[in-house]
Amino acid sequence: MRKETKAAPSAEAEALMRTFESFKETNDQRLAAIEGKRGDVLLEEKVDRIDRALAEQKAMIERIALNGRRPALAADPQMSERKSAWGAYLRRGDESALARIEAKALSVTGDTDGYFAPPDLDRLIENRLKAVSPMRTIATVRTTGANVFKKPVSITAAGSGWVAETADRDETTAPTLSLLEFPTAELYANLAATQTLLDDTFVNLEEWIASEVEEAFAAQERTAFVSGTGENQPAGFLDYDKVAEGSHAWEKVGFVLSGASGDFASSDPVDKIIDLVYTPKPQFRQNARFVMNRKTLAKVRKLKDANDAYIWQPTDGGAGSAILGYPITEVEEMPDVAANSYSIAFGDFARFYLIVDRAGVRVLRDPYSMKPYVLFYVTKRVGGGVQHFDAVKLMKFAAS
Repeated sequence: MRKETKAAPSAEAEALMRTFESFKETNDQRLAAIEGKRGDVLLEEKVDRIDRALAEQKAMIERIALNGRRPALAADPQMSERKSAWGAYLRRGDESALARIEAKALSVTGDTDGYFAPPDLDRLIENRLKAVSPMRTIATVRTTGANVFKKPVSITAAGSGWVAETADRDETTAPTLSLLEFPTAELYANLAATQTLLDDTFVNLEEWIASEVEEAFAAQERTAFVSGTGENQPAGFLDYDKVAEGSHAWEKVGFVLSGASGDFASSDPVDKIIDLVYTPKPQFRQNARFVMNRKTLAKVRKLKDANDAYIWQPTDGGAGSAILGYPITEVEEMPDVAANSYSIAFGDFARFYLIVDRAGVRVLRDPYSMKPYVLFYVTKRVGGGVQHFDAVKLMKFAAS
């Protein structure tokens, strides 16, 4: 029988917990000073300093975990014919080699569009994007071969009821269906390489392309998935119409109020967060999480419940964190807390938001436009939008 052992906490995790204890102690002193109407500027500065240290230590632990998950593409000395043809195009611009490859494996889309890359590069880029794009880790991701992904959804349930085994069955009502469409838009990056780099046989060009487009694509995606307009880009979930939860309707995202303009309520602010947690239906709370940026998280980190316990806690050895027991995903593109801002989202993002990747990454080699550099114009099609409007609710920082 194999004996399982639990790994000891890392030095980074222990340092994080020590910093968190120091943060709690100092913040308690700050709160006591406020209650005594003798606010201490030095205490405020100390709390902010420890809070920054806490965020930095947590970010370091997350980077260590991320580096361990980052996919790598091992070099293969025995390159297949397809790999050889693709490599010949990237390194020397030899397009004739591609003619020997089956159209399904590597097809020409036109002189200006370049060539479809092998599936390995497509998967490598998607894996790298998932590692650095928070929304890709919590939303549902679908791959399609069309420019538009269409999904029928049921707005109302089908009619049902109880009946005896031999009794007549009444005709049931059909569900109300809505057809959601998620068009994909072109995302591009223009990479520059020297001929020396291309001539170096030890350089894995697919790995190089994937690493170069990783942050360029991820930066565009992170903004689009949150606030994209849907015009030649994905529709961000904050760009949809928003409505107070009491008047919630399909194709609108519901919200609750924080209790104060541009801030949490001055009295019992945690109650408003609890209200947000219990706004989604139970089936959407099972896999629910909070989404906010680091500045908003810094404000939440200072809040305590009625039992004088902090509602924020580090989890997973410091690699994660939770509010009221629900995990948190930091998305820097979420708005800062301000008057009428929607700075916190809560719910099941896997059921809420859909990301659509059209299969195929295109690469156009251009050795002429910027001599002596060789340019690689890399494009892929990505779409996104809300697929279930009940799954996530927002907090609006307003009194009414």
